[in-house]
Amino acid sequence: MKKFTVIIFFLSVISSYAQGTAGTNAKYEYRSLIDMPTAGILEKGHVGVGMDVLPNGVVISKIEVGVFENFSFGISYGGDNIIGSGNVEWYNYPGVNLRIRLMNETETVPALTLGFDTQGKGSYFKDLKRFEIKSPGIFAAASKNFDFLGYLSVHGVINYSLEREDGDKDLNIIVGLEKTIGGSLAFVAEYDFANNDNTANSLGEGTGYFNMGLRWSVGDGFTIGLDFRNLADNKKLKDEINDVFKSGDRAIFVEYIHAIF
Repeated sequence: MKKFTVIIFFLSVISSYAQGTAGTNAKYEYRSLIDMPTAGILEKGHVGVGMDVLPNGVVISKIEVGVFENFSFGISYGGDNIIGSGNVEWYNYPGVNLRIRLMNETETVPALTLGFDTQGKGSYFKDLKRFEIKSPGIFAAASKNFDFLGYLSVHGVINYSLEREDGDKDLNIIVGLEKTIGGSLAFVAEYDFANNDNTANSLGEGTGYFNMGLRWSVGDGFTIGLDFRNLADNKKLKDEINDVFKSGDRAIFVEYIHAIF
């Protein structure tokens, strides 16, 4: 425990002037916590490049551009077994991400964003026409920041995924939070109720997806993260979908944001 405390203190000191998306010195807004989108949006004239590295060699790359004020557009692509050996299973199509900020945050009102995101997470199962973690699809996100030993951000999402071949077409709810730890570190957590992933043919068992992670701003616009996902062990084991692991897993997140005009 002492070693962990020393490491956290060391990282905070050496990156006290970093300005990514994490910590009280953050320069940019979160557009997602781990899997859940937020009401954050990329500023006009900025480009963001990110990557998720997940179990089973899954790698997802994404590029996003702040096209206009309060409007951003992004595309993403990835596949299964990119890291490892054997054949790579590329996703069938690239993901598309659109965001429109409907309302900016005030002292009493949260920020509100309407979005569309077709990029799911994990392996893609062609027989079910869905990702291991369904894409958000059409979503509305609200985010509110509070002064509490730094900053505490609370997030909520209502979404309707377009991945419905498993027979589960319900609206879904996701909640999350972010707590800063000094100038450049942050703790993030989210709970996906997975109302759209709890039928007999779905992958979820009905307990929802609970994820936690750390974010560290290591340089100007550069953020890295470590995620601990599916801590509620919500995945079923099914032979027909290559024995998806039921237990929790770990993942790495990397992002760089830069002004281009």
